[in-house]
Amino acid sequence: MRERPYRRGGRLTEIGFGGAQVGNLYRAIPDDDALAAIDAAWSDGIRYFDTAPHYGLGLSERRLGQALAGRPRDELVISTKAGRLLVPSPETADRPDDDGFAVPADHRRVFDFSRDGILRSVESSLDRLGVDRLDIVYLHDPDRHWEAASTSGVGALAELREQGVVGAIGAGMNQSAMLTEFVRRCDVDIVMVAGRYTLLDQSAGADLLPAAAERGISVVVAGVYNSGILSRPSVPEAAHYDYSAAPPEILARARRIAEVCARFDVDLPTAAVQFALRRPEVASVVLGTGTVAHVRSGAERGAADVPAELWEELADAGLIDPAR
Repeated sequence: MRERPYRRGGRLTEIGFGGAQVGNLYRAIPDDDALAAIDAAWSDGIRYFDTAPHYGLGLSERRLGQALAGRPRDELVISTKAGRLLVPSPETADRPDDDGFAVPADHRRVFDFSRDGILRSVESSLDRLGVDRLDIVYLHDPDRHWEAASTSGVGALAELREQGVVGAIGAGMNQSAMLTEFVRRCDVDIVMVAGRYTLLDQSAGADLLPAAAERGISVVVAGVYNSGILSRPSVPEAAHYDYSAAPPEILARARRIAEVCARFDVDLPTAAVQFALRRPEVASVVLGTGTVAHVRSGAERGAADVPAELWEELADAGLIDPAR
């Protein structure tokens, strides 16, 4: 699989393995199926694996560590996230998690971007993953915590970077405005933006990507299917967009994009992946994958060739912004 460089000397495969689904996002996945999906990613040439403590209250990290144990460490890149501590909660262990993951609520998530909180978070992630260093650590969803995240949070990660415990540092969010501020004002190397640079939402092309290009910061793009609406060749009536039912105008636009893609013999999800990879600032597209079939289709989409005329026609039709 093709690779692209990211700041601090590393390289990412153009398609990354997103670990939320193997953390039982929305539905439980048997251990064997989760491990098979990770193994399939390795077999297909994927060498970038992203996870977070938030994903299944540590389940994603544990499964990823188990599946990657024994793989050549220098051949793979592991990223996780910090800023949500997992605090034991025996009083709720008999209940299901209420944050989207099909796991028992035996821990609760506590936002903490203090120096101590970040150090504790990273230490716990190292333990769950079974590794002695992390290639990338992102501050996770600090939307309401700018002051702490941009000072003590970044500072703690920078300490770990200097010690060699962490290779590159940054932030991961579902918005581009605050990520742009991290790029402009903080000593970060890489950021992950979810859902804000897609066929349906190019807002990151107005602020984040230009700022990253100016500062030499790498960008990883996630959520290119916008919660599922762009994940199939045909757009269903019950499609979801940004975690909610897609409104009529979004459904109509997605279908128009799909029609243009079909004229070029490119399916909609392939175009969704390749759209983000058009930008040189983008080091990788991370796809959430929980099955072998999803892994295989994602790898194929990452390897596809899309004619430049497709993007030109979408721009001429006003379906994408040609300036972004």
